[in-house]
Amino acid sequence: MVGAALVCALGNSPLKVAVLDRAPAAPLPEKDYDPRVSAVTLASRALFENLGAWEGMERQRVSPVREMRVWSDDDGGSIHFNAAEIGEPALAYIVENSVIQTALIERLHRFTNVHYLCPVEIGDITLADNGAAIVLRDGRLLQTRLLVGADGADSAVRRAAGIETHALKLNQQGIVATVATERPHEQIARQRFLSTGPLAFLPLDEPHSCSIVWSADSARAEQLLALDDVAFINELQIVFGDSLGAVQIVSPRAAFPLTLSHAKAYTAPHLALIGDAAHTVHPLAGQGVNLGFLDAATLAEVLLDAAANHKDIGGHAVLRRYERWRKGDNLAMISVTGGFKYLFGNDWPVVSQLRNWGLDLTNAATPVKNFIMRRASGLEGDLPKLARRALH
Repeated sequence: MVGAALVCALGNSPLKVAVLDRAPAAPLPEKDYDPRVSAVTLASRALFENLGAWEGMERQRVSPVREMRVWSDDDGGSIHFNAAEIGEPALAYIVENSVIQTALIERLHRFTNVHYLCPVEIGDITLADNGAAIVLRDGRLLQTRLLVGADGADSAVRRAAGIETHALKLNQQGIVATVATERPHEQIARQRFLSTGPLAFLPLDEPHSCSIVWSADSARAEQLLALDDVAFINELQIVFGDSLGAVQIVSPRAAFPLTLSHAKAYTAPHLALIGDAAHTVHPLAGQGVNLGFLDAATLAEVLLDAAANHKDIGGHAVLRRYERWRKGDNLAMISVTGGFKYLFGNDWPVVSQLRNWGLDLTNAATPVKNFIMRRASGLEGDLPKLARRALH
């Protein structure tokens, strides 16, 4: 998704862009939902609108999040966010990953300077003083002034550059599934912090459908995954409560390991990393892919500025501008989401009481709460041009 966003941002520019994709996007399910969804911030929506891809997503399935309710497992503290309090129609939008990917790939096919090579397997990557060379498994050779790694947390491009990462294994897994609820979700995202990890119900476009993300310590996750559907729903109902009535599971469960990671460098001569190749965060705040989209918009702005001024797009000075712009914000979000994991995963009485006071005080402090909403929605901060509204 992040790589496709970068390519669209470079569409119809003087740069010649090749996209190397291992496999075509999975077809959109006609009825069932993709269990992997993203909470798209207002900044990411602005990016998609400016790239001409948002309309394609809306034609499929997009669900606005008007409110968000968060509470702790001992019911001692809670916080309620409402988009109306900051004058917005939504705080975010829940969009299936396959919808985002399909819309962006459809869009990049319309640019004459973009060459989409799929499916391909990379055989070898060589970095030199004058550029990068990629040999594909079928023998084709591509040479480029800049190679961008948007190839995920286990990035082959990052390994080829010899860039190390700081990583913290959280010993947690994220369990995802689609569920049906007795009561309508009313476009409200709900998240409960448990001592073993947070559980979120994210509203989908059908009023009685939600995507769940249950981040649980590995032992607890393995236990939950081993249950049959009836037993799993029983566990889900016990910890979530009955705010949405009876819950039914309507999709297979899937799980993925959770890790905090941050590349020691985002760039090398003629190479840049974006998205999960550069950083991964805890999913509890829904910020991971949005950080990647801001990486893409920022790198595109830096590269187009460099090209317009006849600079080497793979040069150190150009790429350092991108790295300085993005690294601080990304590192701060990694620290915040990691801190929340330990704060809410701690059941010591003193910590629990402080946590509940913090939630309640923040909920009562309207200016603070509104700042958090604006920041999390992508309305504040040093945003690249493509992530700002009313670009046209």
